[in-house]
Amino acid sequence: MGQSFKITVLPGDGIGPEVVAEALNVLQVVEELEGVSFSLEYAKLGGIAIDEEGTPLPQDTIDKAHRSDAVLLGAVGGPKWDNNPAHLRPETGLLGIRKELGLYANLRPAFMLDCMVGVSSLKEEVVKGVDLMVIRELTGGLYFGEKKRYAEEGGEVASDEMIYHEHEIERIVRRAFEVARLRSKRLVSVDKANVLESSRLWRKVVDRLAPEYPDVELRHQLVDSCAMELIRYPKQFDTIVTENMFGDILSDEASMLTGSIGMLPSASLADGNFGLYEPVHGSAPDIAGKGIANPTATILSAAMMLKYSFGMEKAAAAIEKAVHNVLNSGVRTGDIAENKEEAVGTKEMTSKIIAEIRSIYVQA
Repeated sequence: MGQSFKITVLPGDGIGPEVVAEALNVLQVVEELEGVSFSLEYAKLGGIAIDEEGTPLPQDTIDKAHRSDAVLLGAVGGPKWDNNPAHLRPETGLLGIRKELGLYANLRPAFMLDCMVGVSSLKEEVVKGVDLMVIRELTGGLYFGEKKRYAEEGGEVASDEMIYHEHEIERIVRRAFEVARLRSKRLVSVDKANVLESSRLWRKVVDRLAPEYPDVELRHQLVDSCAMELIRYPKQFDTIVTENMFGDILSDEASMLTGSIGMLPSASLADGNFGLYEPVHGSAPDIAGKGIANPTATILSAAMMLKYSFGMEKAAAAIEKAVHNVLNSGVRTGDIAENKEEAVGTKEMTSKIIAEIRSIYVQA
């Protein structure tokens, strides 16, 4: 047996356990084909942790994650916990684990396969050929600043503090330049420097670092302009880097260019090789347990884990190619099927992807 890697598995809520199980089936095949070993430790995060442990982020989960080489997450949240106080909401657990593990860089690809063009709500000439990456700063900004809410004469007042330190900006921007180098060497830095002081510091840091990456073409763009251009002409973008809230919004917008948020993976990276990998989609409690959820995004998230945390680029590429080949053959789950009667279920989709992975390895 070759290398061994330890993975903390967080199945999460809703369809999370179902899609994570299928991604693990794919990893089991990778173990066989690559001669590696994946050691799994399960833990709770989100709504299930609230129900069973009384907190969205148990200390046991943090401890197991720190002992691992990477974390695979399903999805968290759902209407069941929407009215809970802030400290007992699933999303609080997600924010907390990002901070605890130093996961400051969120990578979210958005790509359009030719066979999927008909699924998008935009015209074919707009979305055909889209292949971009949004890199979002994940542990600073408004989401982590001090929050206040108080009453005064005339009604309630609420405030959220947005703070960025220079070193926080520098590390995410460096990561973005490095990712851009691996793609088509074009980077767009998105801010609101015409209004926000934090954005003016952001732009200053980006400009200071740019000469260190002379091979990467840099462009600045205001966030409102970027949001508009993502819809008007998305193919102009390759790699986008931005702060936390802007990245949250723009990455969701970019994901819908492809027609289904259920198709896309993401990686949240710390310094070094450690990362947390999860699908972009939510927990979809309305279809949980029905066996119809699309496992593609979680399987592709596992592929990102192989690539970024374990250095297994061949296996990652094989999974990505297998997913593309299966989709090109016309196989669809219900969320992306034009003819719903021909849609396959979660397990059948995974089985076809696994068969294709084996075929790719045989051909190699």
